[in-house]
This record gives sequence, C-alpha cells and structure tokens, in this order.
Amino acid sequence: MSAPESRFVKACKSLPVDRTPVWFMRQAGRYMPEYRAVRKQYSLIEICKKPEVAAEVTVTAAEALGVDAAIIFADLLLPLEVMGLPFHFSAGEGPVIEKPLRQKEDVVRLRTDRAADLGYVSEAVRLVCKHFGARLPVIGFCGAPFTLASYMIEGGGSRNYVHAKKMMYSSPAVWDELMQKLVVVVSKYAAEQVRAGADVIQIFDSWVGCLSVEDYRRYVLPRTTELVKALQKTGAPIIYFGTDSATLLPSMHETGAEVIGLDWRIPLDQGWRSLDFECAVQGNLDPVLLFADWKELKFRAEEILRCATGRPGHIFNLGHGILPETPVENVKMLAKFVQEHSTKIIPASR
Repeated sequence: MSAPESRFVKACKSLPVDRTPVWFMRQAGRYMPEYRAVRKQYSLIEICKKPEVAAEVTVTAAEALGVDAAIIFADLLLPLEVMGLPFHFSAGEGPVIEKPLRQKEDVVRLRTDRAADLGYVSEAVRLVCKHFGARLPVIGFCGAPFTLASYMIEGGGSRNYVHAKKMMYSSPAVWDELMQKLVVVVSKYAAEQVRAGADVIQIFDSWVGCLSVEDYRRYVLPRTTELVKALQKTGAPIIYFGTDSATLLPSMHETGAEVIGLDWRIPLDQGWRSLDFECAVQGNLDPVLLFADWKELKFRAEEILRCATGRPGHIFNLGHGILPETPVENVKMLAKFVQEHSTKIIPASR
C-alpha cells in the first residue's frame, strides 16, 4: 500500500476523516478529451497492455478531476484471455467472447496457471503509485466471479442471462467449478496489484442484480466470499460493488468486504441501514445527473451527503460509471463541491 494514511483508505476502514473522500467509477474514459486523444493511437486493449500508457491515462484523469483516489485503467475481462478464452471488442456491441462456455468440457479446459501473464496491470499500478507516492491512493480492481462467469457463458452482454442461469440450475457442479477457477485466477491477479502498491481493491459484480436473493446465496455468495477473504490477506480493504443490487445488499455484506458499493436505485441511508451500518458504503449518485444543470446536480449531491450524516465510512461516488458524453466540467465541479460541502455536515454518532 502506498497511501495507507489517506482519507480514502481511512474511510474504507470506517475511520473518521476530515471530509468525505470522492472518486468516480470510470473516471478515465471517453468523456475526457485527453483520453480520446490516446484512443486515436491505441485500442482499449492496447492501452491496458502498455503499462506506461495505462498509467498515463490513470494519472491524467485523477489529476484533472482533483479526486481523492486514482483507479487503475484496465478492463474487467482481461483474466479471460489467460484462462484460454479469447475476446474482442465489437463497435457498438462491447466485448464479444469468441467461443462461449456451454459444456462441461469447456470449463474443464480453462487454465488457472497463467495469472502472472497479467503482470502488465500490476506494472501500471506500480507506475501510478510511483507517481503519486503518499499523495493519492491507488485502487486496483477485478471482476467478480459471477459477472465474469456470465460473460464467459453468454458470450457478451445479455438481458436475461439464459445461458448462465441454465448452467447454474442444470449443472451446478460445472457452474461451481467455473466459479472456483475464476477465484483462483482473479485472486492472484488482484493480489499482485496490491503487491505493486494498490491501497484498495474494488470487486465489480456488474451483472449480479439479475439474481434473486435465493440464487445469489446459493450460487454466488460462497465463492465471492472466498475471493474477498483471499484478497483481505493482502491487508488492503475490499470494495464490493454491484448494480441493481438493493435486494442483495444484506447478503453481499456477508462476504465480509469492508465497503459495499450502492447504486442509485436505493437511498444511501436506506442501503446503509440494510447493512446495519456495520461496514463502509460507497455511492451513489445516478451518473445521468451529471448531465443536469448545476442547481439540480448540486442539490442531489447534497442530499446524498445529508443521508450519510457525516457518519464515518462514506465514500462519495456515482451509482455506476461515468457515461461517454458527460460534461467534464460537471464532474470537476461535483468533486470540488463534495470536498468542500462535506465538511459542513454535522457527524452522526455511530
């Protein structure tokens, strides 16, 4: 860890801080002219695999926005390639898995011995940590087993997750083998980011909201907990985030993650209460509000801070990633507003 005394890391541990830390998911992205300029030279995957370029993109975004943490630029699906499942990005469609997993034999063939081949990500982390030192903490990240498994089975994006759920329901042993293999690879991959200097790891479970509480608890919670526990051995706090997950929050809390990410579909105080205020929370402004006029955006941000009541353990963020056409100035103003206004909130007793 390169900035263990930062307010962001302290907030992840539910320790008191002088103001609410703020950062944004997908804070380095197409909405920034600096990033668009880099994309004219390299594809997304090329940026990920060139540590100097990935580090540059990460640093540029964090410095331009004035946020309290930098998240390493990488792609959720990178571990799939080293497991023997190639993918590519199709214009307008997002990632496409070339040969989706549909049979037991497909899962058996997956490799778990090549996590070290993802070392270009930890090298980018090392470069960003070298740049910031103790001035700014760095967030490493990985995909959650369920979300990665769903991509691998569906072959790309999905509305109803028929193939993934079919494997869960019809071949639970095969499903669990896939989840187990993902935990092996992803835990090594993310732990290496911590060894390179990352202060916190965020686990993205972007698709988990498609599940019922019963299915989450039966098919997802055990292996996700295993991943969280493995990564906690590094000493880094873990943020666990899923979208459309309001009904799952108490179960997600059982993973033991120090921070639970909230999306915008549930009021922050209600979401935190469902966790019994036993962990930190991150969130949870609707990303589309960044397109609103400043008066409305400011009001909504103030409401979130008011819901948090200055309680130790709140990290301000969006309820999902920044969208491509988002006005950059709104993002900058929001970060500054949270940093200045959060000092005026009267803390609640825990």
